[in-house]
Order: sequence, then structure tokens, then C-alpha cells
Amino acid sequence: MLLCVTVDVRRSDDAFVLGGEAVERLRERVGRALVEARRGGGVVAAITVPVGPDLDLSAVVLAARRPEDRFACLEQPERDGQVLATLGQAEVIESRGANRFAEVAARARELGRTAVVDDPATDPDRPPASGPIFVGGFAFAHDGGSSPEWSGLAPACLVLPEAALSRQGGEARLTLTAVLQPDDDGDEVVERLVRRSDELAPTGMPLLDPDPVQRTRVASAAPPSHYEQAVERAVERIRSGELEKIVLAREVRAHAPSPHDPGAVLGALRELFPACYCWCVGTPDAAFVGASPELLVRRDGQRASTVALAGTTRRSADPAVDDHLGEQLLGSAKNRDEQAIVARRIERTLAPVSLWVAAAGDPVLVKVHNVQHLATPIRAQLADPVPTVELAGMLLPTPAVGGEPSETALPLIPALEGLDRGWYAGAVGWTDLAEDGEFCVALRCALLRGHVAHLYSGCGIVRDSVPEEELAETEVKLEALLPLVS
Repeated sequence: MLLCVTVDVRRSDDAFVLGGEAVERLRERVGRALVEARRGGGVVAAITVPVGPDLDLSAVVLAARRPEDRFACLEQPERDGQVLATLGQAEVIESRGANRFAEVAARARELGRTAVVDDPATDPDRPPASGPIFVGGFAFAHDGGSSPEWSGLAPACLVLPEAALSRQGGEARLTLTAVLQPDDDGDEVVERLVRRSDELAPTGMPLLDPDPVQRTRVASAAPPSHYEQAVERAVERIRSGELEKIVLAREVRAHAPSPHDPGAVLGALRELFPACYCWCVGTPDAAFVGASPELLVRRDGQRASTVALAGTTRRSADPAVDDHLGEQLLGSAKNRDEQAIVARRIERTLAPVSLWVAAAGDPVLVKVHNVQHLATPIRAQLADPVPTVELAGMLLPTPAVGGEPSETALPLIPALEGLDRGWYAGAVGWTDLAEDGEFCVALRCALLRGHVAHLYSGCGIVRDSVPEEELAETEVKLEALLPLVS
């Protein structure tokens, strides 16, 4: 059972300190949840309160995290300043294997099945991802992330955070959550949540060091020639008719003289890529950061939307040259074919669970800081409200990060790449108790673990791909993050 109420927060210099009424309501909810828990099973109790919308919520969370905390910051600045920032773990749901999406969705649903929450109609201005939510991500492969650098990030992982801050436009909310067990002390639970709220404070995001004393050493995990040879072998298989397309990635490592700061990297990413999904998902030992241009899936009731994105070229500071590069991309048969493969697969995947699926007739250009892509928006009216997490599992991996046909391409990818993708080309996002939510494809990203940043970049390989050109495209894509960690 989940119990949630919207109340006022005390307006003072202590921006997140709960007022007396809020504390009493929290105490009541915890007491009721504890009674239910003693009848069997963990029970969730939560309160949601409004907070000031002018605060840097991601900075607040990153500054307040404890050594043992999981944390997450998901932002899309150009989307009316949308932010979700979470701290701590009331519950962690993990799974691996072919049924991982369904398993974590079922376990999250069970936690919220008997939820007692505010009627959304009583708070019509609340931003998305308000109230108790699950935040996390999924590896590219069913059992991905087995190598040591990915430890702590299971192939499927959703976290019900102890504190969650959400904002869009002029509205922001704080939610405090606990999962009550039969032998818990209710007063101790209330004190723990109040203490968590008290530790939150307005602050700014840390900055990258513009002139470090020691230089960062950057090197490919495998020689660049290894990637070119993998592309050659893939093209041979495509031309033989074995498959239509395969995406191959490579890894570059940045060894810094001091530990990488995920907050500073995220702060720079959201400035450089305000139209992208900028995220930082962290454990006590590592942080996965990135800025992705690609929506995997968004669900609002029975409406679902996604984007088929494939085909890339560089940007130029000269507007005329930039436009010319975009026109060349739109006119490229190789890139149009690659993009069409992705769009067709997404439509076929959504069709069995939808009343209708509609894709734009022609791709459009999506321009971000250093590259531009071909993209086709796709919308669907679901026949039944399939949970966001399960929709993500149906769509991932798309041919934009995997291949076509998938049953041939997916086993071939690790054999050709020779790396553990972990969460790269997987998904990062959130889902709420109504099973609505949003996940992006984890691209333009890096795994930060201590002094080492693991960066990943991939390209779609088709019959006309040229190994040297594909290697050059990975370098262009790496420019999104490499300057921030080197």
C-alpha cells in the first residue's frame, strides 16, 4: 500500500525543511502503512510537498548525497526546464535475463497496487514525475554489464528513491518515501525522512576545471584498426544477404589525475545539449552520464510516442555550411536506408499492441551541439495500457543501436565489438505508479568510475559503409563528451 498526500512546505531560507503540518501528516501515513505492513509485506508511505521552482534541483541532490546513496538526475532543459532528481533508495528492484523488463515492471506494480495517493485532479499543475516514482535503466543486453566497471548497475534496475524532486515550468515538488516493514519503528522512519529533507539545501552545480595541472590520458580500449576490421567483416555479411544492418560500437577511456566529478560533467552537458535528454544515474561507486538525442518511448495513458533516429553528420559554425551538411544528410541514400530500417521495425513492434501507429512521411533533421541526425517521429494509440517499462522492453534494442534482423545481428555484435556495452545503448528514465513514464536511449554517454571515464560511440553499418568513414563518425560522436572528461 502506498499513501501519499500533497501539503505545503515552510517558505524560508530552509527551502526543503518540512513544516509542522507536513511532519504530522507524514507521521500519520507512516503509522497507517506500518499497520498494513504487519499484516504481511512491505508497504510504501510517502508525502509530496511543493518547493520553489527556481532552485537547481540536480545540484541540490548531488550536493546532499551520502556515500551509500544511489542517485539520479534526468533533465531536458529546452522542454520547459524539465527535471527529475532523486536521492537514496527506499527500494531497489533488479533483474536480469530475457524477462527482466516484465519482472521489474511486475515488482514495481505490486508495490503500488494498493496505493492510497492524492487525486491528480487536486493538483493539476504538478509536473511530470511527481509523487512516488521509479528511476533507473536497462543494459543493452539481457545479461549486459557483467564486466567489473559496470558493477552496481544491474541489467535491469529501478530504484524507488527516498527523496525525489521534480520540476517543469513554474512548478516543482518534493516527495519523501519509505517502505515499511513489519518490525520497523514508525518514529524512526519519520525521523529518517525528516532528516533527509533537512539535508537538502539550495546550491549550484560544480564546474569543470578549465586548466587542470595534470593532463588526462585518453586511449582506445582497442586499437582503432580493430573497429575498422569489425566494420569490414560486418559489410561482408550484409552483402552476402545475412542481415540488413548492424550497429558496432567502440570504447575510449579517459584516465584522469583525479576522480571524475559527475555533477560537473552533467552541468556541462545540459549547457551544451539543452534539447537532449541529459542524465546522471549513480551508485556509491560509479556514475553513468550522458546526453541523448533519442527518445525510446514515452507513455501517457494509452498514448505512446517514440522517434526513429539514425544517420549522422557533423555540424558547422557557418550557418550556410551547416545547412548544406543537413541537406546532404537528407539526400544520402545510405543514411535514408539506415533510417528507414529503424522506422519500419518500430512500427512493426508497436502494431500488435496498438489501435493505430502513425509515422511521419519523411525524416526531419535533429540538430544538437556537435552533430545532426535524421529522425522520424512515431505515435501510437495503445489498445491496452501496456506499462512504459514493458514498452521499453519491446522496443529495445531498436535497429538504431542493434541491427536488422535482430535475431541475426544481436549475437554478432559482441563477437565483432569485443566489449561489454553495459548500459550503453540501453535505456535510462522513469516510470510512476500509473505506469506512465519516459525512457531515452542511452547514447553519447560515459561511465565514470573513479579516475577512469569509459566513453562509448557506435555507428550503423549497412552495405555501403566504408570502415574509415565509420571510424571517423565515432570520433565525431565522441566529441560530445571527450572534452568534458579530458
